[in-house]
Amino acid sequence: MRYFLIPLLFAGPAWADCPPVADTGAERAALLSQLKVAPDPGIAQGLNAQLWEIWLMAPDDKAQGLLDRGVERMRLGDLDRAIETLTELINYCPDYAEGYNQRAFAHYLKQDFAPALTDLDSALAILPEHIGALSGKGLTLIGMGRAAAAQDALRAAVDLHPWLSERALLVDPPGQEL
Repeated sequence: MRYFLIPLLFAGPAWADCPPVADTGAERAALLSQLKVAPDPGIAQGLNAQLWEIWLMAPDDKAQGLLDRGVERMRLGDLDRAIETLTELINYCPDYAEGYNQRAFAHYLKQDFAPALTDLDSALAILPEHIGALSGKGLTLIGMGRAAAAQDALRAAVDLHPWLSERALLVDPPGQEL
């Protein structure tokens, strides 16, 4: 009887870890390649929306539920609860970039820029081409009064998405037009 119980100890979802994040690198690369040469803002918006669909696709149902609840709490203005929920997501799935990106956004909305920047750096360590995290980092640095430092992140975002609205925040280098 006791040997029968041993497999049950490891079978339950209570002990389950977050599964690996799906490898969407080829799909993201194809979309980013198309985005760089998008002939107009409408096409770029569609490609960007497809990237967001990928970024917002959590590794499993539990992670998706946490992400969805965190985003909904942000939408409702309950930023502290959003941060708590997204922290739970990050603790469960530390390799899922969007958990950090969304928590950074909640911190940004609270004008709590230092933890937002930390979360954005964590998201970018996982997905360096995450346009939302790059532009978010630029906006966060501007919020911190570091507009010059923001230029690198904003330029990286615009290099990936030339139609990005944050392009308006770029400062032309002397003698160069963007």
